[in-house]
Amino acid sequence: MRRIRNYLVTGLIVLLPVVVTWQVLRWLFNLVDGLLRGVVARVFGHPVPGVGLAVTILVVFLVGVLAANYVGRRLLDHGEAVMRRTPIVRSVYVTIKQITDAFVRRDQAAFKRVCMFEYPRKGIYTLAFVTSSAPVELKERARQDLVGVFVPTTPNPTSGFLLYVPRSDIVILDMSVEAGLRLVISGGIVPPDETRRGP
Repeated sequence: MRRIRNYLVTGLIVLLPVVVTWQVLRWLFNLVDGLLRGVVARVFGHPVPGVGLAVTILVVFLVGVLAANYVGRRLLDHGEAVMRRTPIVRSVYVTIKQITDAFVRRDQAAFKRVCMFEYPRKGIYTLAFVTSSAPVELKERARQDLVGVFVPTTPNPTSGFLLYVPRSDIVILDMSVEAGLRLVISGGIVPPDETRRGP
């Protein structure tokens, strides 16, 4: 049973990024295909099957080529700088970019430590990841030392919510961030210590 359980969890971990990637590509295809369908029909006099797919693949490929070389990175950095200076767009873009970087980039620590605290009520504990100390204004308003924690959802830890919790209420755990993420993704099936038995 332990081997079957591990296979199921491993399969979930492998499939999750694939499914997310597929959803993103499908959205991009529908967008590109919707924009090109009318243009292609006017140029050729009839719809041309496969044009949307071909252009989608081409766009993804070109972005990969740009991101992999010096000139492309400079262009992408310039585009990002424009996004960061644009009102309204800036707040949305920066937030999404930071979240993406936290989960995707290997050279960046997504979270500082793994912790637990009583939530949503006394006697029930939830697993969370310490992100940062709370902004000064929040501490002053609350009149206590607060810490920012990210509470992830299962099985997709890229979604969740942010809470600011009194530092005295959180318990810092010894487990690594990677072990904590495995615990969340598996829904508690794979404990940090895989030799441990029982609930």
